[in-house]
Amino acid sequence: MAKLWHKPRVMLYEKIIRPILFKNDPEFAHEMSVSLLNFASKFSPIYKTLEKLSRYSYDKPISLFGLDFPNAVGLAAGLDKDAEFIPMSQALGFGHVEVGTVTPIKQPGNPQPRLFRYPESESIINRFGFNNKGADSMLSRLQKLPPKSSRKVPIGINIGKGKATLLEDATQDYLTCFKQLADYGDYFAINISSPNTSGLRSLQGKEYLGELLNSLQAENRARTKKMGNARIPILLKISPDLSFTELDDVLEAILEAEIDGIIATNTTINREGPLSKYAEVGGLSGKLLCNRSDDTIKYVAQVTNGKLPIIGVGGIHNVEAAAKKMDLGASLVQIYSGFIYKGPGFINKLAKGLEPHTKPWF
Repeated sequence: MAKLWHKPRVMLYEKIIRPILFKNDPEFAHEMSVSLLNFASKFSPIYKTLEKLSRYSYDKPISLFGLDFPNAVGLAAGLDKDAEFIPMSQALGFGHVEVGTVTPIKQPGNPQPRLFRYPESESIINRFGFNNKGADSMLSRLQKLPPKSSRKVPIGINIGKGKATLLEDATQDYLTCFKQLADYGDYFAINISSPNTSGLRSLQGKEYLGELLNSLQAENRARTKKMGNARIPILLKISPDLSFTELDDVLEAILEAEIDGIIATNTTINREGPLSKYAEVGGLSGKLLCNRSDDTIKYVAQVTNGKLPIIGVGGIHNVEAAAKKMDLGASLVQIYSGFIYKGPGFINKLAKGLEPHTKPWF
């Protein structure tokens, strides 16, 4: 049944839904899509039926940092900023879902326009600036989900600092989000690599990174001791624009703090060579990011001897691009722009195509 459903679903998106969405302002189309997914997530007959048609799970799940992932394909942070449509993301076939980026309090983000599509290269530039409804709002929705022990897919929570927070006070913002949402995240992703919050990427430097990661792990361990639960995996999301020397410093801090994994990569502000015509300010994602993301994954895997779990994200536009990330060292992948351009049918196609490229963790 799932095979019979796949081709009509792809055609429906490519021939009807995407042309309608792409005729509208990009952010309006984004909000309209989020609203529809949010609406559908409130009705279990809808998402449970879709799940039967769409979900593809491996015979043996991918076990990574204490979690089991039914397939290798996850939803990257940025689409479901406020955890509004997790049931539908699961139903569409994602093997994990990362929500956020969330900050301690609600903030509007940067002025519009702030989202730009480039269909000729299947790429996107955004400068949203962590627009979200805040940790309290996200908590209210996460509380309505099944408990961690009965979830079908892991849920990651991507956390960041508020726009008005000084860099020297940033650690407190991350701690606030972690403490407030820890009961509901299967893992946490630390976002210090978005280019759209002024100064945020400075947190990747030696001056701030060690303190941030060690403070979060100290809180994580204290919670574990108090609650008697397993420690929550913490991952760091990094920029594709770091030099190898800068990456070495980041990896040193990760290993020292015993961070569980790395998400490579966020969007790029690089506009060299073929990227020079994409002049809008903001982070570029999509097909044009693929090679830079691959280079980062390859370097991280080589430097750590393949012993640091990597989630590969950036420019996945077909099965071959995703498989290359796995072969270079990623254990899982995430998509965002590829989902926008290819539609829901892309998830199932990727999940099936990547199964031969999965490998057991140490």
